[in-house]
Amino acid sequence: MSITTALVVGGGIAGPTTAIALRRAGIAVTVCEAYPGPSDGIGSTLAIAPNGMAALDVIGAGDAVRAIAIPIIRTAVSIGHAVIDLPGLSDLEPQQMVDRGDLYRVLRERAVDAGVVFEYGRRLVSAGEEPDGITAVFADGTTATADVLIGADGVHSTVRTLIDPNAPGAGYTGLLGFGAAVDVRLDAEPGLMHFAFGSRAYYLYWVLPDGRTAWG
Repeated sequence: MSITTALVVGGGIAGPTTAIALRRAGIAVTVCEAYPGPSDGIGSTLAIAPNGMAALDVIGAGDAVRAIAIPIIRTAVSIGHAVIDLPGLSDLEPQQMVDRGDLYRVLRERAVDAGVVFEYGRRLVSAGEEPDGITAVFADGTTATADVLIGADGVHSTVRTLIDPNAPGAGYTGLLGFGAAVDVRLDAEPGLMHFAFGSRAYYLYWVLPDGRTAWG
């Protein structure tokens, strides 16, 4: 069977990215998101490593993300009273720090420009597979059909559970993460990410272009 249509469940970061790649392969895509609208302004900062940026370049979104990101060209670690520079790879681009909401906005805009359809308030509850495709059933009683169904619905993926009801669920690692940007001016060089480690926690911080400090 040739694949010409796809349903992507999950409209966060992975969903639009997957949808753009499918459109570049000539496949018509609908992204179905459980929440009632776009997730603008939700989330903290994400770090995108060089291989992640390479993947974004493949779908034509790399430069748009670089335009809103902060390159981290040096990383240092504090342990006790010692400050240690971490080694890097000179032949790779730097890690890019980007606000999750800004990253989402850029990817969604690129997906819409590519012809991807977004539908909100569509929470997947079940799916049926037939010889000529799949039928997805949503919590509001509506259905949708396509050649393939792709799960991009996060760590508690409904799609994964439908594929394999015995698949292991997510487990708590014991680590809680949070972050913020504060109006504190530090004597730190731009592009430096600084880690400081304690016995049961660590934090990191870097300087934003407007002079404020971002930390996690």
